[in-house]
Amino acid sequence: MVDVFLPLALAFIMFSLGLSLRSDDFLRVFKAPKLLVLGLFGQLVLVPVIAAVLIALFQPPLMIALGLMVLAACPGGASSGFLTHLARGNAALSLMLSAISSLLALLSFPVLLHWSSDWLAASDALAVTLPAQLPLGKLVASVLLVMTLPILAGMGLHHRYPAWAARWLPAVNRVASGLFLLIVFGTFFAHRDTITANLLAVGPLALLMNLLAMAVGYGLIRLARGDSRAALAVAMECGLQNAGLGIYVALGVLALPALAVPSVVYALMMNLGALGLVAWVRRRGAAAQAG
Repeated sequence: MVDVFLPLALAFIMFSLGLSLRSDDFLRVFKAPKLLVLGLFGQLVLVPVIAAVLIALFQPPLMIALGLMVLAACPGGASSGFLTHLARGNAALSLMLSAISSLLALLSFPVLLHWSSDWLAASDALAVTLPAQLPLGKLVASVLLVMTLPILAGMGLHHRYPAWAARWLPAVNRVASGLFLLIVFGTFFAHRDTITANLLAVGPLALLMNLLAMAVGYGLIRLARGDSRAALAVAMECGLQNAGLGIYVALGVLALPALAVPSVVYALMMNLGALGLVAWVRRRGAAAQAG
């Protein structure tokens, strides 16, 4: 049931996002490629660096450490664009970052995974046999079916029937928000035993990684003099990893359940952190309007 509901719910969320976008939104992203490049740098380079620094500082058990690096190697999560939209950030930039990082992860993921294994195995206490190839076709298919096609469908309807889109968009957004909350609670329920057993040990580290990743992503764009909407998009992209891919690699590819623990716990923590950011941004916006 979860295997069917989760991709369908994510696809509907992406459809709702596409319904609010126009092709001009993406053209504006390509007119400022510096922000796109910086976002990819933050997501593919700085997030793994943050994970490595936290591992060096806090010295978690080695399998947990490698699980964190597996998570850090994952591209952005499918819900980052929707949460960027809720935070009134640049959703088009977020979607472009998710799509491009997912494709680049076909190369970066195996490289970072093998490097992490070699780095952590230096203690002679870790023995993990990594496959020569990861399931790249599954990754590409998931990005295409869950993200790209629903977004294009929503944008197509917006272009062809703008009045209909304007009338139904509020209702569609409410349904999408409800589905997102169901995903968050469903993730906790499906993995509640793993989460509760490891929350105290891994939870603070996962939450700290999430908050640092969002802060670094936001600060990176603001230092480059990008606007707050772009900074919010990059913050979401850096903070929301594709934890589902991390769980799949740990269980389905490496057959090492202990490696899945950080991804399972992070799936909960990252959504709490992102929803906190959405609430903070909306509260600031409401205060500014009142002022």
